[in-house]
Amino acid sequence: MISFAACLNRTEINIDLRMVYHPIRKKTMDKFKEVQNLIASVEADVTKFYDGGNAAAGTRVRKAMQDLKVLAQDIRAEVTEKKNSAK
Repeated sequence: MISFAACLNRTEINIDLRMVYHPIRKKTMDKFKEVQNLIASVEADVTKFYDGGNAAAGTRVRKAMQDLKVLAQDIRAEVTEKKNSAK
């Protein structure tokens, strides 16, 4: 529970953060779905690269893996933030 006094009229306002919609959970779940979609979308290129030797497909795989890394880092940071805010 957070309590603070409003600057102008010094009225005390109490907020229970557990009752407020938490956008981090929604955002993290959206990013997790993005990870799943990214992996599914690059599957054909992985096959083309490893089985067919298609160099352009390899470039697309590398780009997708970089995007995956960024998404994973974002999710990791959000999970850490949520974990630490619960303490």
